[in-house]
Amino acid sequence: MTSLDKPTEETEADDARAVTEAALFEAFGGVRGMIETVLPGLLFVTIFTLNNDLHMSAIAALAVSLVLVVVRLVMKDTVKHAFSGVFGVAFGVVFAMMTDNAKNFYLPGMMYTLGLALAYIVTALAGVPLIGLILGPVFKENLSWRTRNPGRKKAYTKASYAWGLILLAKSAILFPLYWWADTEQLGWVLVTLKIPPFLLAVWLTWVFLAKAPAPIDVFAEMEAAEQAEKEREERAKAEREALGGDAVDPAQSGRHRKG
Repeated sequence: MTSLDKPTEETEADDARAVTEAALFEAFGGVRGMIETVLPGLLFVTIFTLNNDLHMSAIAALAVSLVLVVVRLVMKDTVKHAFSGVFGVAFGVVFAMMTDNAKNFYLPGMMYTLGLALAYIVTALAGVPLIGLILGPVFKENLSWRTRNPGRKKAYTKASYAWGLILLAKSAILFPLYWWADTEQLGWVLVTLKIPPFLLAVWLTWVFLAKAPAPIDVFAEMEAAEQAEKEREERAKAEREALGGDAVDPAQSGRHRKG
């Protein structure tokens, strides 16, 4: 390795880390996505702590979720994270209203967290880690990591286990509180646990992927294959036209000999 090679390799590594960071932010919504995740639950538990009014708390949480979607639409931004928040809040509101129990506002989200934890672990055990299915399209590699890039498959497997275990630990804290604590205590603990476990899981994913081989850009490969096929067709067409121009009509050749 020469002195000129080292900066180039370091620059490429920095670029790879930057791409990984950008992809993770895109996949998980970034700062705005975190705000949209926390705000409805925070508003619910704040209002309920102040006046113990289930209906007002639920309506406020649902209203702020809808406002976040409208803001996304007005700014012509992606709405998938905001919409997922609306559905989650709506399920919580309906469940709490139907049972007339404010604590049940949190139960659908808790069940989702537990189910997601199990999905991460089961898919990792099955050799199709969920985090790879989520991030593969973001990195433009789709499922190429499964058979063509074992280093990335290993990184995705580690990341999926990390997500699964972190979410299981979160569930192990929340479900006992659901039975033993009151609504305010459960709500504040749940709000507190929204961001730190998420950031830990994202950071571990970044660590694993930053050390993994670069993704195989299957979209670029498909474009290159299409371009190569187009060039082959153009060459074949040009060859056919050249052969057609050089060919001599036998009838024309016979008339020339008679003349």
